[in-house]
Amino acid sequence: MAKVRIEISKGDEIRFLSHLDYARTIERAVRRSKLPVAYSEGFNPHMKVAYASALSVGVSSRVEYMDMELSEALDMASIKTRLETQLPDGIVLQRLKYIGDRTPALMAVVNLSVYQLTVPITEGAAAEAINGSIAAFNSAEKIIYVKESPKGRREIDIKQFMDCDVTAELSGALLGVQLCIRMTQSGSVKPSEVLAVLVNEYGLPVKKESAFIDRQELLIADGKQRLTPMEVV
Repeated sequence: MAKVRIEISKGDEIRFLSHLDYARTIERAVRRSKLPVAYSEGFNPHMKVAYASALSVGVSSRVEYMDMELSEALDMASIKTRLETQLPDGIVLQRLKYIGDRTPALMAVVNLSVYQLTVPITEGAAAEAINGSIAAFNSAEKIIYVKESPKGRREIDIKQFMDCDVTAELSGALLGVQLCIRMTQSGSVKPSEVLAVLVNEYGLPVKKESAFIDRQELLIADGKQRLTPMEVV
């Protein structure tokens, strides 16, 4: 058996694909590539493919990660060529590497996402108002947000999931906002939810419904250093 870790980018073409449909697309491509992928045992065997973190619908990403187990080791260039020729536009293989059997699973160690939001400002918005909104959000010790899901409503403190201060840079009529969001065992928060709080509670003068969100990094952070999953063997 051999395990391959793959770094993938998800472009605009597939940003409205759900995580489940994305996973199915990958697995269909693996089958068509005729790679010797390993399957689990039992009555309902499934392909041994695992992902780092589900991406929200409508969000693109520079870096996603998946681990794939093969029944035999192949040349890395051959794996890349055979798989990428079966993938649709918008899914691009960036890097591949073999990892050890004892390398921790992606979902067990990846705990930090870095997002870049590009959002149009409202007409007449001043730089002072933008900076004031960002500063007020960053200085708040606690920010309660009501998170709604099929399971009901619950209050969460957004600040417990923020790993660094929000930063913003104005370029013409567009505002670039960077967020560092922790993923914990107790949950996380979506970048769109943070943006909604910035607008609704702190008066950030932007058109949040028109925001373009891109995940730029998925990291393993322990308080001392940040590593990409490709740096872990």
